[in-house]
Amino acid sequence: MDFHNLLWPLIALPLIGAAAMSVVNDKKEWYIASMGIWISAIHFLLSLGIILTWGFQGFHSLNISEWVIYRANNYEFVIDFYFNTITAVYLFMGSALTHLVLRYSRTYMHLEHGFKRFFITIMFFAAAFNLTILAGNFETLFVGWEMLGISSFLLIAFYRNRLLPVRNAVRVFSIYRIADIGIILAMWSSHHLWHENITFSILENASLVESHLMEHPAVSLIIALGLVLAAAAKSAQFPFSSWLPRAMEGPTPSSAIFYGALSVHLGVFLLLRTQEFWHHLIVAKIVIAAIGLFTAFIGFHSARVQSTIKAQIAYASVTQIGLMFVELALGLDFLVLIHFVGNAFLRMYQLLISPSIVAYQIRDQHYNEPTRPRSLAFLFPSKLVNSIFVLAIKEWNLDRILNEFLFGFFKKLGRSTHVSSIKAILFVLLPLYVLLVVLFAKRPELLYNYRDLLAVVMAFIALLLVLRAFVERKNPILAFALIVFNHFWMVISVSLNDHFDWAHTTLFISGILVFGALGLIVLWIVKQKVHLNFDLVTYHGYHGISIVWAFLFFLSVLGIMGFPISPTFIGEDLIFSHIHSDQILLAVVNSIVFVFSGITLIRIYARLFLGTTTITHSLN
Repeated sequence: MDFHNLLWPLIALPLIGAAAMSVVNDKKEWYIASMGIWISAIHFLLSLGIILTWGFQGFHSLNISEWVIYRANNYEFVIDFYFNTITAVYLFMGSALTHLVLRYSRTYMHLEHGFKRFFITIMFFAAAFNLTILAGNFETLFVGWEMLGISSFLLIAFYRNRLLPVRNAVRVFSIYRIADIGIILAMWSSHHLWHENITFSILENASLVESHLMEHPAVSLIIALGLVLAAAAKSAQFPFSSWLPRAMEGPTPSSAIFYGALSVHLGVFLLLRTQEFWHHLIVAKIVIAAIGLFTAFIGFHSARVQSTIKAQIAYASVTQIGLMFVELALGLDFLVLIHFVGNAFLRMYQLLISPSIVAYQIRDQHYNEPTRPRSLAFLFPSKLVNSIFVLAIKEWNLDRILNEFLFGFFKKLGRSTHVSSIKAILFVLLPLYVLLVVLFAKRPELLYNYRDLLAVVMAFIALLLVLRAFVERKNPILAFALIVFNHFWMVISVSLNDHFDWAHTTLFISGILVFGALGLIVLWIVKQKVHLNFDLVTYHGYHGISIVWAFLFFLSVLGIMGFPISPTFIGEDLIFSHIHSDQILLAVVNSIVFVFSGITLIRIYARLFLGTTTITHSLN
């Protein structure tokens, strides 16, 4: 059977469903829910048919190159699919659980404000999940990975008039973007390791992969650690474990499918898919096992002291995923897949019935005296037991650790940057930038001897600009302009390399210019209409005043972030492909710039358009 024409529908069906739902009247709940249920049922039957046919043909791994989006010299951006046992297991689970959740949601979300929006977002998530697990190369996987991050943000912030869901959505999205640093560095390193954009099918040749890795141990270590960072952040492993309970602010069905069953297990999927990159490295296996063991320890104790059932289930899931990391380090791949199936079904079931469990426990406590379970705590010193108990209640201070040592560090850098007005951009940074471009175009020999140093300096200027936008609270337009402008400095930092193709720069910048202009126009219009309270100090909820402007600004945010609605999403990969293999610092700085640009853009959108509406003016 030709699988070329069968894998695309797995991604297209949910997108078609989302598009069809968008034109249905919000009050037609039965039609919206029926569309989602029938499309997910067809998707499940198609997935089952593909898996069975693939099994009857001998369980051979398949690599399918579907669509060459861009080709230049030795570079190709290809949408590539890969199908093997790992894909089959995740595909079956994704299709089955999505159908079950949609059936459950038809009743659970009845008369909920945003019923249609919820179903559209779930369908978008299903498309992103399928694209991620079917991905045959890093480029395709990264597209699905980004789509998952956006759908996660939208579902956590589903109750967008409430402060806590919106804040937690921004928090979770920020952790997801930290995971992107690992993916970006792994993509960049693998490109230089193979001198091409490799497919995952190449990794099946274990001897070839091992010989490449042994010849380039530093590059192989960067790839491995990048993948571990991405997997740990995506699957809520130490030190990122505290984001998973925060993500439970969304509706229960979305919590079940996202953070109980599917999305939270994608870190495990990433390590399974790319294990040939890291299983030869003892250091990588030790790090994975240590992260898993420590996460299981803190997750187990944190789950026992949670005051809400959803948080308890979240930490229980974190604990089991930690054990999966240990199994991965030990090479027990088949056991990991079985563990994933069991944990995903169990956690989704627990989350879906969690409201009923709470009601049952409230009634039951009136009729039965609770008995204290037996414990082995008496075997340990009381001070140790009490210390663990207190740390578990504080969730091991993981939020504080991230705030002080990660985000706090970058905030300090941002506050030390003295760019506090648009005039500073127009009269200082812009002329300096134009001078560098002219020198590079007309007299490159003047910069040739200092190109490596200048490249890093330009990248650090881009980093300082984005961090200044990250801490900006008074002027949203300034923050947005800094984000747009920092991309130009990032491009010039890479352009200082030899034989740089300016067509690639144009492709990257074109999306920044178009969507940056759109965002600035929207912000200017909103400022003129609102007059007061146009800052980033709090969450203003201007979406309640004009959905149109909120949607247009969200599109501009996605376009600048490199979402696949803009040529920038190809340009980003092109830009990184021009960073030399010995320019590790340049690659790290530019990846941080890219990540914090996305975090800052989402924070601007959330603080302006989400939260409680603070004014009553009409922007229409």
